[in-house]
Amino acid sequence: MKRARSAKGPDVPHMLLIFCFIMGVANFAMHKAVAESGHPFVEDTKRYFGTHFNPYGSYAIELALLIGALWFANEGSMAVSLTYWAYTGINGIATWLLLSGKA
Repeated sequence: MKRARSAKGPDVPHMLLIFCFIMGVANFAMHKAVAESGHPFVEDTKRYFGTHFNPYGSYAIELALLIGALWFANEGSMAVSLTYWAYTGINGIATWLLLSGKA
């Protein structure tokens, strides 16, 4: 079944895919910055989860979230895209708190 094209511009799923991809890149950048920050909370979390996952397990979870968001965005799901946007916003706040020493 073909999707209807808007006369004013590109399909909504294409825009959702682009925004989700950009948010995914931001999430990975924030994830790496926090993982390398040396914050005591992060180091304790790494030690605890390191026994259950390999050192890159958290990146695999982040990748799974991104793939899921991209999959639903391709189907035109605005709700999942907005949820991923909120997740990115919360990650941004948490990253700022950890890296600025406010947490």
